[in-house]
Amino acid sequence: PFPVELKAGKKYAWCACGHSKSQPFCDGAHRKAAPGLSPLRFTAEADGTAWLCGCKRTRTPPYCDGTHGQEAVQSARPSA
Repeated sequence: PFPVELKAGKKYAWCACGHSKSQPFCDGAHRKAAPGLSPLRFTAEADGTAWLCGCKRTRTPPYCDGTHGQEAVQSARPSA
């Protein structure tokens, strides 16, 4: 997960494809690397640190839910 400082009321675009070089935020890489995917846009509800998902398998996007610790994620092979 990525610890990030969020500001209440500010809009963010969380990278859902995993190709962004600005993780955990979208930089538009999905347009070429993952057509059909788009970022999850959200507005922060409060100021403070949030842990945003980096494995992209969370059930509570964009927030980390610990899924990265599961065997299926830990044993996954990176795509070429």
